[in-house]
Amino acid sequence: MLVEEIMKKDVISLTPDDTIETALKLLNQHHIRHIPIVDETMVVIGIVSDRDVRDASPSVFEKKNNMGTLKNKLGAIMTQPVITVHPLDFAEETASIFYEHEIACVPVTRNDKLVGIITEKDMLYTLIQLTGTNVQSSQIEVKVLNKPGILPQVTQVLGKRKVNISSVLIYPYKPDSSYKIIVFRIQTMNPLPTIEDLKTEGYEVLWPQMPGMQP
Repeated sequence: MLVEEIMKKDVISLTPDDTIETALKLLNQHHIRHIPIVDETMVVIGIVSDRDVRDASPSVFEKKNNMGTLKNKLGAIMTQPVITVHPLDFAEETASIFYEHEIACVPVTRNDKLVGIITEKDMLYTLIQLTGTNVQSSQIEVKVLNKPGILPQVTQVLGKRKVNISSVLIYPYKPDSSYKIIVFRIQTMNPLPTIEDLKTEGYEVLWPQMPGMQP
């Protein structure tokens, strides 16, 4: 899945010369948490968050005497440089940027110019789509040898029942690196026949362990 498939294209942006007051109004009006800061050619040069704006605003106890602080320019509080991604980057790789840099928003740029934005909420929804949890399905976890060609062998077993596979995930089996876990989401509410097929072929099904089933 590409970034351009999940990014928001209607991005609210401001310039370094806009005021904290302007940013505060836009954040509240549009219920957003981040505003990219751009120059006159739409090149991203900074970003401000709701926390940046809140920290730079006077508290409720100081508003009468410090309302002038709201007239300060965003250039004084914006974060720079800004981590950005390209519309043709993979969403999965973008997720690692969120994790590694501990950020909650990434502007999307093409030729350095702002074309979109991705938030942590967008990434979470993308994860839901990639794992297939947004459709009615059953999850099966199979422990297999960590060797080339094992995935098509297992999916061939699932094919016997003509079940539709919503998603496939693979992760290491931590107790023994010579094995791995394949997680299937199949579009059926009765996975028992497929599970029995897997067991008949000698595969170890870790989940689900249904009543009456032998491990």
